[in-house]
Amino acid sequence: MTTISIIGGTGKEGKGLAYRWYRAGYDVVIGSRKIEKAQAAVGEVQLLVGGSEGTLTAAENGEAAKAGDVVVLTVPYKFHTQMVEFLKPYMDGKILVDVTVPLVPPKVSKVQRPPEGSAAQQAQLILGDVADVVAAFQNISFENLLKDEVPACDILVCGRKKASRAIVLDLINNASMVGWDAGYLQNSVVVEGMTSILIGLNKKYGVKSSGIQITGIPRPE
Repeated sequence: MTTISIIGGTGKEGKGLAYRWYRAGYDVVIGSRKIEKAQAAVGEVQLLVGGSEGTLTAAENGEAAKAGDVVVLTVPYKFHTQMVEFLKPYMDGKILVDVTVPLVPPKVSKVQRPPEGSAAQQAQLILGDVADVVAAFQNISFENLLKDEVPACDILVCGRKKASRAIVLDLINNASMVGWDAGYLQNSVVVEGMTSILIGLNKKYGVKSSGIQITGIPRPE
């Protein structure tokens, strides 16, 4: 069974993903700069799940990255570059699932694009051929991740290698979520930008968890 390490796993999105994968029986490591914060997040998720065939442990970010077969990055954009650079020595031959969205407060409902095109492309440029970056989970909220049933929100997966996208899609499907292969890593520009649109819709209509669903394709059972 794949070990999944979540860097920045003490935030809402990180804890939501930890909840989903731990409940599905995966071995999950929550990483943080401070071990105490990671331990507190582990306790919160364990209370939500109750019991699992997998394991849920806490570690500082470096140890978490070292332990993971797949490393998931869920940090605010202002820390993105430095965190990818920090992770690089631990990433040889691994997949980095980049959840980061280039939000620039206070105008978080305005689409922002880094010079590289997207946060995921930025991460791939830093990592080079050391690891493969896959962009995913930008458009699913913490509230949707915590639902017991299949969330009414689809996950678009972008990456430069079809095999890496397939691995991430398996992680999504095995955790009772619906994912779609959205093709090239360059397409992450659109997926990341959609987050700002969803934030604007949440504010306009007074909700917390608007999302997207793909229509016209048979839904997976």
